[in-house]
Amino acid sequence: MAYWLFKSEPDVWGWDDQVARGDAGEEWDGIRNYQARNNMREMKIGDQGFFYHSRSGLEIVGIVEVCKESHPDSTTDDPRWDCVDIRAVRPMNRPVTMAEIKADPRLADMVLVRNSRLSVQPVTEEEWQIICEMGETAP
Repeated sequence: MAYWLFKSEPDVWGWDDQVARGDAGEEWDGIRNYQARNNMREMKIGDQGFFYHSRSGLEIVGIVEVCKESHPDSTTDDPRWDCVDIRAVRPMNRPVTMAEIKADPRLADMVLVRNSRLSVQPVTEEEWQIICEMGETAP
């Protein structure tokens, strides 16, 4: 299993919106960055990810799971853009803020710290464990 982080502005698509989609999940569409797209092309069903509120909040608020592998993004006719579907698994018991992540030296090399603008990014297993611990949530 691989781990990922999905960023979304909570006023556009927040954790509550994701939860409301239930087990069917939702397309993680509208991504127009090649690196983020390539990350989604690597995802497999069952991979898990953090759901991160960007712009306002700046915190990891939940855990999601890939429920459909890479497929054409339904929001465009341009064949270059793919997406995956994700579903909510559980909220973090305690949201983990960007400030906390940046303050932890064990997370200094995390993509979120080094390239905070990338909307879909990999997370190492060690980073996953640390953040789950910080969020008082079972990995």
